[in-house]
Amino acid sequence: MISGMTADQTRPRIEDSARGRLLLLSAAILWSTSGLLVKCGPMQAIPLELRGPLVACYRVLFAALVIAPFIRWREIRFRPALIGMALSYASMNVLYVTALTRTTAAAAIFLQYTSTAWAFLFGVLLLGEQGDRGSRVALIFAMCGIAWIIASEWNGEHLTGNLCALASGLSYSGVVIGLRVLRGEQAAWLVFLNSLVAGLVLLPWVLSFDVTLTTIQWSVIGGLGVFQMGVPYLLFAVGLRYVQASEAALLTLLEAVLNPIWVWLFLSEVAPLSTWTGGMLILAGLVVRYTLFAPKTPNAYARHS
Repeated sequence: MISGMTADQTRPRIEDSARGRLLLLSAAILWSTSGLLVKCGPMQAIPLELRGPLVACYRVLFAALVIAPFIRWREIRFRPALIGMALSYASMNVLYVTALTRTTAAAAIFLQYTSTAWAFLFGVLLLGEQGDRGSRVALIFAMCGIAWIIASEWNGEHLTGNLCALASGLSYSGVVIGLRVLRGEQAAWLVFLNSLVAGLVLLPWVLSFDVTLTTIQWSVIGGLGVFQMGVPYLLFAVGLRYVQASEAALLTLLEAVLNPIWVWLFLSEVAPLSTWTGGMLILAGLVVRYTLFAPKTPNAYARHS
């Protein structure tokens, strides 16, 4: 028994922690369906050069629609950091979806997970944050994983997609920095703004495309926005009320593992061994960061694509 607490007092805390972990795992599972949905048959029927921006645009608009009812509109306020964060998110969104159309799901998600390492580096350089040993270790692992994946595909058909995925990780680090600066704002408001701006930036371009989506294609894109973006973000936000961000970061690594597995099981896409090797290096760095070098206080941010 925890000192100074009765069994009746500790039981709700244990139940809350279990509820929080379940919510976070549910969010990770839903997030992990991005590769499966983007690479499914109906989406493959969209011309390759149009697929990335089109899906990126409409999925975040659907996500914004889902999140809007959860915002306390009277409490929102404008802060300059919102602009940089929203533009970084918009860049990440189109780069990640484009990466999924031009490389394996494994490479796309592994390289995007380098955002944590980039955020540490930029936090030190731009915000003057005190770098810790665990983050430096994670950064070294990430650099090794990146080098392994990119070098193995330097002359391959997946090079463009891998570079887009790497750039999406860099872009998302800007979102992470923004979330740190804006940690006092409503989470739902920040996610809604990011999604809305990311969609509106692309909308004029996408509307010029000479393509007509079928009902099935709209359904898949709607599913991406609602069930792969909107709902898991809300689950994640609620889960963080009961679980520290360091533990949440570990639990949501399940996304990076499941994403390529779903694509392999249902679409028979097999990632090269070099991609898995590099990806495991990236994930290993994050595991070490949040276990051997676990922060003593919860962080004010989290990722997601």
